[in-house]
Amino acid sequence: MKVFLNSIGCRLNHSEIETLARQLIANGHEIVPNAADADQVVINTCAVTAQASADARRMTRKIHKTNKEAEITLTGCYATISPDELSAVEGVTNVVHNAQKAKLAQLLDPNATLDIPVFDREPIMREFHGGTVSHTRAFIKVQDGCDNKCTFCVTTVARGDSTSRHLGDIVAEIQALHTAGYKEAVLSGVHLGSYGFEFGNMAGLKELVTAILEHTDIPRLRLSSLEPWDIAPGFFELWENPRLLPHLHMPLQSGSAKILKRMARRTKIPQFRELVSDARKNIPNLNITTDIIVGFPGETADDFRESYDFVEEIGFSRLHAFPYSARPGTAAADMPDHLTKDQKKARMRKMLDLGNKMGTDFHSRYVGKKMNVLWEQVHGADDQGLRWSGYSDNYMRVQAHGPADLLNTVSTIEITSADSGGVQGHQV
Repeated sequence: MKVFLNSIGCRLNHSEIETLARQLIANGHEIVPNAADADQVVINTCAVTAQASADARRMTRKIHKTNKEAEITLTGCYATISPDELSAVEGVTNVVHNAQKAKLAQLLDPNATLDIPVFDREPIMREFHGGTVSHTRAFIKVQDGCDNKCTFCVTTVARGDSTSRHLGDIVAEIQALHTAGYKEAVLSGVHLGSYGFEFGNMAGLKELVTAILEHTDIPRLRLSSLEPWDIAPGFFELWENPRLLPHLHMPLQSGSAKILKRMARRTKIPQFRELVSDARKNIPNLNITTDIIVGFPGETADDFRESYDFVEEIGFSRLHAFPYSARPGTAAADMPDHLTKDQKKARMRKMLDLGNKMGTDFHSRYVGKKMNVLWEQVHGADDQGLRWSGYSDNYMRVQAHGPADLLNTVSTIEITSADSGGVQGHQV
């Protein structure tokens, strides 16, 4: 059976798709890079915004138009909260709830075996090296679900309460991935900072990271999105180990005290400011990125200005900014004083302009400096050679020319120029 896999949205979705790929390979199936060649198609959907949901529908229709014989299975958060809506999309064969996602391989192949020992998975990891989903980093799902009740967030509805994987299983998986040739592991989850909370361990993530650094040889370890209120005392001291990479994505969502309260976020402006200051004192070359929602219900012009000013004060290197989108089943959808599309569009433009300026400012600090880069993708060639892109230790997107054997290797470059999207350099 030939299977095409795709994922929309967060790194957790990517991690789940990579796990499914390895399960299918272990059971004798082939992962193909083009939907036109597939017998089965699986799309892991996202519902965090209306745009993400629209992307899933558009992708499904496009694939069905390209390959009418393929069976298309949709899973993920959008498939969970709006299964009837997705079932009506032309070409859809199956819609699978998040609760059944772990058994997707058996839905596609009833004879498939899901519980594969780590020592048997390692050869498959070699075959699936670098990820058919165009990554050289391995995304490791360590946690799922969320116990918070942020008023805008549909993820709690779609994924349920927080659950954590066993520490030993995670450590074994990461070591097997390293043995298979991966250079970097990225810990992912819906609410990564709550790892271990359901067992009463409020320092669970700190202990997990410590165990990975002590008991695996993976050269590079990175954290995905980390809620700013879940950090245990002494957490930033872990970065004394250079294998833990200096990048933190801490979702702020709004820099307005009033809007944070309406969102039911468990952080306040002074706490977030202090946390960022502490992190920067402890972690050299730290890159901090964030999420920002523009135009939340009830956001006045003064609230937006307060949010804008605080974002500028912190000086994030990158904003994942998006206009508020009412999601079914969330408290914010029923709040009064929703902004118009034009109001949100105007504020988005201002916030994105700020994000571009901060990105340029941050990246420009590194011009003339040397950085290590994990190379992920080649973008063709010109008279100077092959054009490569990858990510520095502190998660700056880097472009440079290099030889044909750079994929999934780490090399040092000297940065020569910068813009809002990243940096350019040459091999040292």
